[in-house]
Amino acid sequence: MNHAYILNLSCPDRPGIVHAVSGFLLERGGNIEEAAQYNDHDTGLFFMRVQFACDQVAPEELRAQLRQFAEPFQMAWHLHATTEPMRTVIMVSKEGHCLNDLLFRWKSGLLPLHIAAIVSNHRDFYQLAASYNVPFHHIPVTAQAKAQAEARQYEIIEAEGAELVVLARYMQILSDELCRKLAGRAINIHHSFLPSFKGAKPYYQAHDRGVKLIGATAHYVTADLDEGPIIEQDVARVDHTHTVEDLTTVGRDTESQVLARAVKWHSEHRVLLNGHRTVVFR
Repeated sequence: MNHAYILNLSCPDRPGIVHAVSGFLLERGGNIEEAAQYNDHDTGLFFMRVQFACDQVAPEELRAQLRQFAEPFQMAWHLHATTEPMRTVIMVSKEGHCLNDLLFRWKSGLLPLHIAAIVSNHRDFYQLAASYNVPFHHIPVTAQAKAQAEARQYEIIEAEGAELVVLARYMQILSDELCRKLAGRAINIHHSFLPSFKGAKPYYQAHDRGVKLIGATAHYVTADLDEGPIIEQDVARVDHTHTVEDLTTVGRDTESQVLARAVKWHSEHRVLLNGHRTVVFR
């Protein structure tokens, strides 16, 4: 039985990288099933994603040989087995549209995830979690006890071995410390009005200004609030006939779709960090 892998890599650009990677895999009996590459002329970096099958070399031996191969290229790389769903923890507050959408897609086999736990600062969705047989952790967050709450959240994330944390409309600002701990493995979703219409009731503010576009942004979480590397965005047109409720409905639909795409691409190892930007091999 073939072992199937995804290899992600980045390194300083130079001639012959694709040839070298292909040759390395060929010499070990690897069969390339999908490949994509990108040369960033602004930074001089090369990015590549290769999905391949290989049954002639054991996984640990393959990793050891990759380490030796990558060194002269100054290559950062990650090797993932495609048969292993990405262990995920979802965090949510009182708006459940993104959570519900992700749970449905997961159970429908549309996302290569294992949703190990749901963490919330409210109790609203414990029954939804139970209907999907997912453990639900209610951790109240107050200004006085925020550090303790985050410590408990991180304890759950680590205990579940989560490779991905999804902030599915989790309406608490994470501390700089927790952002650093989750760097590169936490995805947030929010409306794309920012930096306009900050704070409470953004759709009321947007309606008052007569906006013509509703949008959403999914990005990696960083200590800079809502400024992490962007994974996916989308917009929907609206007009003067839309009420605040209409705008909110359109916004929620857009948020759910954008977050689902970002989560899918991340869990399929299609997103590579490129400084404060991303390379997404769709």
